[in-house]
Amino acid sequence: MKYLKYTLGVLAILVIGFLLTGLIKNELSYNCEIMVDRSLTESWAVSQDEGKMADWLDGFQKIEYVSGSPGTVGAVSDVYFTNDGQEMTIRETITEIVPNQSVSMTFTSDFMDMDYKLTMKSINGKTKISTSTTCIGNGMFSKSLLAVMGNSIKDQEETNLSNLKKTIEENSKNYSLIEN
Repeated sequence: MKYLKYTLGVLAILVIGFLLTGLIKNELSYNCEIMVDRSLTESWAVSQDEGKMADWLDGFQKIEYVSGSPGTVGAVSDVYFTNDGQEMTIRETITEIVPNQSVSMTFTSDFMDMDYKLTMKSINGKTKISTSTTCIGNGMFSKSLLAVMGNSIKDQEETNLSNLKKTIEENSKNYSLIEN
């Protein structure tokens, strides 16, 4: 009985500590960047090509447009992913877009809300791609989980950018006739 009390006490302290972590650090922000050995125009076109998204976004399945014109400010879409066999839907809203330069979006889900900005800049014929992300959990458990697993979320963004770099550099589709 004595050990049960100690075990429950330790467990209670761990749960309280976990929840307090979400109170102390209730927002996760990070930046990532990568250089791509392709032109800005091609890099932008590949990143915006829905047909190539599964090549660089882990678990990407499809996009369903909800309202607005795709690729314009105010456009709302449901983006479907699978993660360990589970389907997940994220609502994406474009808040700002400057073709061949940047796109800002908000993503909302049951778990968290995210402000995301992808920026591209031409440097000596190559493209520097940068992202800036801020996540806020929806609820105490989500905030605490974000605080604890923040590095893995940033690691996923770095993986996505690495996959985007590969997708762009291996691209064989001609985007030269596409006007943005």
